[in-house]
Formats: sequence, structure tokens, C-alpha cells
Amino acid sequence: MLKRTFTSQAGLQAFAAEMSASLRAGDVIALAGPLGSGKTTFVRAVVHALLGEDAATSPTFTFWHRYGGNPPIDHLDLFRIENPGEVQELGLEEAFNGDSIVLIEWWDHAPQLLPTRHTEIVLSGAGDQPRTFEMRRVG
Repeated sequence: MLKRTFTSQAGLQAFAAEMSASLRAGDVIALAGPLGSGKTTFVRAVVHALLGEDAATSPTFTFWHRYGGNPPIDHLDLFRIENPGEVQELGLEEAFNGDSIVLIEWWDHAPQLLPTRHTEIVLSGAGDQPRTFEMRRVG
């Protein structure tokens, strides 16, 4: 397990950008943490580092956004999922076909989506507090 603490948003963004260099199609990054802990900040930094796009936003109301690229990046936000059965109705499992990098916020709302092999990132801290980043590979 990798554990780091960041005292600024810029530190978390720089680390996410550095980490993004090793991401490949088929990689799944599962992000967890309370509101305001930095999940979307992390995703924005990865999208910017890999695609040069600054417009990454959390797809809370659409659940899923695909950014073009080679490979593409699928960004899922399951915050509004109340019942794991909703996932099948929404077709979200299609994001896990292996042709993209998948970044999934609030994965614990539908854990059945995660493939056996994935990376879990837990962020803690909010507001002006430092952010603690814990990463572990599963499978």
C-alpha cells in the first residue's frame, strides 16, 4: 500500500499527473472518500495529464463521461446510485470492456462493477485540511 499526505491541492494534482503516466487501457482506478476529499480533483489531473483537457467535471447527473484519447478515459460517478441494481439499467458495466482507462468515483455504491483486478484509492480530508491518499492494488 502506498500512503501519502498532501498539504495542497497542487500537490495532489502533481501526484495524480505523475501516476497517470503508468495508466493503460484496461486499468480501473476506484476512488473513495467523503465529499470534498479530492476525488474529482484527482480525476481532473489525470485527464489533463493524459489528454490535455481542462474541462473534466464530475458526471454526477449523467453517471458516465467518456473522454476521447488513445486510450479513452471513462469517468464514472456513482454518488447518486442508491440501489446497486440501477447500474445494469444504466448500462455502466459497458465502461469495463478493457478498451479504456476507467476512473470511478463512489465505487462503493455499486461494488459489483469492479473487476477482480483494480486499484483502490481512498482520499480523506476536506476543506483546508491536508489530504491523505492511500492506494492499494487488488487482484
